[in-house]
Amino acid sequence: MSLRLKTILGIAIIEAILLILLVSMTLDYLRTTNYESLNKRAQTTATLFATTTKEAVLSYDLASLDAFVSEVMKNPDLVYARVLGPEDVVFAQAGEQTLLVRKFTPDHHAEDVSDGTFDTFAEIREGGAVYGRVELGLDINSLTAIITEAERRSATVAALEMGLVAMFSFILGTYLTRQLKVLSQAAKSISSGNLATQVPIRGKDEVAEVASAFNAMTNNLHEAHQRRNEFEEQLKELNRNLEQRVQERTEELVLKNRELEQANREIKLAQAKLLQSEKMASVGVLAAGVAHEINNPLGFVISNLRTLENYANNYRDLIKQYQVIHQLNDHAEIEKNAEKLKSLEEQYDLEFMNDDLDELLKDTQEGSNRVKEIVKSLKSFSHVDHSEKFEPTDLNECIETTLKVVNNELKYHCTVNLNLEPIPLVECIPGQIKQVLLNILINAGQAIVGEGTIIITTRNVDDYVEVAIQDSGSGIPADRLGKLFDPFYTTKPVGEGSGLGLAISFSIIEDHHGEILVNSEPDRGSCFTLKLPINQNQARVTEKKPETANNGVRA
Repeated sequence: MSLRLKTILGIAIIEAILLILLVSMTLDYLRTTNYESLNKRAQTTATLFATTTKEAVLSYDLASLDAFVSEVMKNPDLVYARVLGPEDVVFAQAGEQTLLVRKFTPDHHAEDVSDGTFDTFAEIREGGAVYGRVELGLDINSLTAIITEAERRSATVAALEMGLVAMFSFILGTYLTRQLKVLSQAAKSISSGNLATQVPIRGKDEVAEVASAFNAMTNNLHEAHQRRNEFEEQLKELNRNLEQRVQERTEELVLKNRELEQANREIKLAQAKLLQSEKMASVGVLAAGVAHEINNPLGFVISNLRTLENYANNYRDLIKQYQVIHQLNDHAEIEKNAEKLKSLEEQYDLEFMNDDLDELLKDTQEGSNRVKEIVKSLKSFSHVDHSEKFEPTDLNECIETTLKVVNNELKYHCTVNLNLEPIPLVECIPGQIKQVLLNILINAGQAIVGEGTIIITTRNVDDYVEVAIQDSGSGIPADRLGKLFDPFYTTKPVGEGSGLGLAISFSIIEDHHGEILVNSEPDRGSCFTLKLPINQNQARVTEKKPETANNGVRA
């Protein structure tokens, strides 16, 4: 297909598409505006007619209704009008008889009318009750004829315009192809090696500018050819030494890479030591409380064991007396020892011992289990994490375990409310997440002066699990939020905090590809929200610095 034919077809197709769009939009606008105007006019007329006839319908004034019907029929394009009472009784009507005797079916859109009459109605209401309705019919044949004529004229104008465009395209294509042939021949000459080829320049139009640019291009090609020959000679020289330079650079990169790997290992080792140091520091802070938590159940376990020892001695005396009676044959001796046995039962209060025995054993078992759980939680929390392997973990269980460790720090002045929803397992390093939870819970407890409340909430949001820890403490001023996660920065008095807890927490959550969100207001408490991805492979790794947002900090 020649360029001329392509030009003609391209312009004709574009023009046809534009004309079709323009004519379609114009006709559609014409139809829409006229049909909407007709719909509004019909609805307004019916509503006004219903309002006018309401009093006459309510009073069954048929004479007035006939007058109203005759009056409304004076409206142009109205072909019939009818007033109906209860149970569709015709009170008055006028217009074309053929339209009045047919079954009334209301039209909702003028464009859907097929019989030339737009049928509409309006109900006659009073106090919320329907007492009848009015029915009207409007002739839309004249409107349809106008729209049809507009479509015919638009098609005629479009056909004429496309013909003119096609003729102009033919003339333009012929001119362009003639000039392109000259440029094609010159290009073939250049491709054969004749870089001195020039094309004649005629006129001052864009084609002449192209010819001038083509001549400038040939001159530049000739100069570039000469420069290329010079560069080739230089490249040959450079290539002789390139292999040696690449080898030297590769050795340097390998050495630097080894140094970086060693530095990375040292940093990770230092981070692990710092984390364990902070963990043991937290354990040290909690040590007295944990000891108290263990001593309480141990105290009543020991007390119960002493009571059980007394009960055991009593039972031995009673059993020994039973054995004595069992071995006797003399009736008098049996009665004598039976009296002694009864006296022992009253002395030891056998009934009370039997009732108290189950309670003592139950309390002792519960106390022992409490000590076992506390020691288990403390051991799980404080052990050194030599592995950084991510594993599916229940964050609700991590929260409950951490609360057991920190319970004594909170229970005397804090009420802890748990709103733990069922959540999916999260890929994380459990020990590190427990350290983050412990740091935040200790801070929350220390921020509460007197009595207060800590609310812990978990929920699943899309591909993340959120853990929110909200306290009713003193809060953090807005000017300090931006430094909250800086190492060695603390709002506590000297000697009460290292300033590393939140910095380490931020580092741990960042390594888990998660976020820490902080919202706080002075005297209204703080809320720390941990946002952890469920699947580490799908998590989007984004390096973020702490930034203030919404009166809080996003880590």
